[in-house]
Formats: sequence, structure tokens, C-alpha cells
Amino acid sequence: MPALFAFLHHLAFLTMTTVLTIQLVVLGQSLTLQSARKLQIVDRILGVAAITLLAVGLLRVFYFEKGAAYYFHNGAFHAKLTLFALAAILSIYPTIQFLRWGKLLNQGQVPQLGERQRRWMRLIIHVELTAIVGMALCGALMAKGIGYFG
Repeated sequence: MPALFAFLHHLAFLTMTTVLTIQLVVLGQSLTLQSARKLQIVDRILGVAAITLLAVGLLRVFYFEKGAAYYFHNGAFHAKLTLFALAAILSIYPTIQFLRWGKLLNQGQVPQLGERQRRWMRLIIHVELTAIVGMALCGALMAKGIGYFG
């Protein structure tokens, strides 16, 4: 069972990375009806992957790995959670924008995305991806016992 949860945790992590990369690429191009719909879909996938990552991660902490006492006394774990929270908070802005497009897309209209807004969304996604890289580093440090202060 621990191997299955480790796999699910890694799969959710990879899914988040892939989806953010798709968003970054699509937002670097001219917005079309198809690409706007794609952004909405992949953003939903991002949300599901993030919830899965957090839920499976917490199950691993409390039931399948070294135990909560180990993780809560590990600075790398705290850093990993902080980076996850940062990425989650930052993802709110693009998600709200994508949700606002719903009515227009249902009417077959392409949403307007100003250049400033596009740059902000791309910057946010870059920061989210950077946070994910940091999370991977923290995971590697935790696996090797680095950061433990108990």
C-alpha cells in the first residue's frame, strides 16, 4: 500500500507540472476559442491534481511513511508545505480568470486577454513551476533525512 500511495503522490506532482507547462505555452500564443477552452480544462485538472497531491501526501505523512513526528520536525517538510501553499494561493488568480470566461465560451466568443494580464498570468505560472521545483528538492532532502531537527 505505501508504494501505491507514493506512486499516486508522484503522479499528481507530475500532472501539476505538466498542466502548468501547458498553461504557460498556451498563454504564450494568441488566444482562440479552442485554446481558451483548453485552459479551462487543464486548470480543472490542475485543481484535482493539487487536491490529490495534498490528500495523498497527508495520508503518507500520517499512515504510510516515517510518521507525522518525523515530518513535523523536518525543516524541508515545512518548506515543502510552504511552497505548496504559495503555489496554491498564486493559482487562484488564473483560475478566477478562466472561470470568468465560461459565459463567453458557451456563447462561442473568444475572451479578451490584455497583454498586461497575459504577462501577469505567465509570471504567476512561472513562479508556481519554480515552487514545484523547490518542492521536489525538499522531497529529496526529506528522503535523505536532511532538515530533521527532532
